[in-house]
Amino acid sequence: MKIAMVSEHASPLATLGGVDAGGQNVHVAALARGLAAAGHEVTVYTRRESLDAPEEVVFAPGVSVVHVPAGPPAPIPKDDILPWVPDFARYLRRRWAFQPPDVVHSHFWMSGLAALEAAAGTGVPVVHTFHALGVVKRRHQGRDDTSPRQRPALEAAVARGADRIVATCADEAAELARMGAPRSAVRVVPCGVDGAEFRPAGPVAPRPRGHRVLSLGRLVPRKGVGTVIEAMRLVPDAELVVAGGPPPGALDGDPEVARLRALASTAGVAGRVRFTGQVGRADVAALMRSADVAVCVPWYEPFGMVALEAMACGLPVVASAVGGQRETVVNGVTGLLVPPRTPRTLATAVNMLLEDPDLRASYGLAGAERARERYGWPRIAARTCAVYEEVLAERGGVPAGRRAS
Repeated sequence: MKIAMVSEHASPLATLGGVDAGGQNVHVAALARGLAAAGHEVTVYTRRESLDAPEEVVFAPGVSVVHVPAGPPAPIPKDDILPWVPDFARYLRRRWAFQPPDVVHSHFWMSGLAALEAAAGTGVPVVHTFHALGVVKRRHQGRDDTSPRQRPALEAAVARGADRIVATCADEAAELARMGAPRSAVRVVPCGVDGAEFRPAGPVAPRPRGHRVLSLGRLVPRKGVGTVIEAMRLVPDAELVVAGGPPPGALDGDPEVARLRALASTAGVAGRVRFTGQVGRADVAALMRSADVAVCVPWYEPFGMVALEAMACGLPVVASAVGGQRETVVNGVTGLLVPPRTPRTLATAVNMLLEDPDLRASYGLAGAERARERYGWPRIAARTCAVYEEVLAERGGVPAGRRAS
């Protein structure tokens, strides 16, 4: 099967940890590799961010990445990309006129707009994954939401226009139904985890004596790092490592780091909070294994890949009971679920785990088993491929790999 993935701002080649580089990049990269490993041919289309970027590069066996000239050849915030979506769509349409895929899988709402416009009238079905919904973002961020004002209406159009929508959790599927997406078009397939990379055994990052609490991810307010810092007032004798954000050399000039450092100082825990900046993907698992507890408490979360990766490393997780985390983290089995934005409740949960090594070990074992059995990328890729095959059968299409020569 020839699969075209459209991921306008989230390249599988990107360095993780920046404001616009996170779980979607990991998802697109891992899903593409998983589909290629199953024998499919995958092309990922993402926006060109540099004049030096070649038009097409090999990312992995069976996977290529195409840099689409749409907008300035420089990094720009994803919320500023919308005016360039028509250019992105025109490029796709020209390319697919000569090299049509069997199925298109778009990721994020602007990719969906481009994919639907490019595929219109071609007979090529479009499967879409939102990764995040504007209505949810606006509900939680209010005036701080920087998304284009048209986003909710355009997302609803994508939801109605796609042949299938792959939601990453039941919570997202319910939101989609409220947006007007046909229930018959929605399939729930969670994100996955690389079991070879994220596992209990392996290298461990150096750590000081005493307990270590880990918060890892993009440094944006909605990720809840401020809640973790406030909770540390009530978690004595433990170090908090905040991983993610700008490169280490740029920490001092980052506004969010400055805000969080000021919060730590006000809370009287600045000496126990360490900011690492961006962590290389190859070093994430070792950092996770060095911690006693992973804390993932965003205000809202479409899925929550960090919690799943921590579980795969055998680390007990304290997570906010939002989005996909309510499904990946089993309260009282693989970790503890707490309400978002509640520092005192979070501190109680963290202390419960830090004070009981047997409980930590029990949750860690259960989490690693759950991640391995339910969320391995081969399983997730197979479930995603089943959605493609379903829509192709519905349209009477035959994948290119099965056509008679």
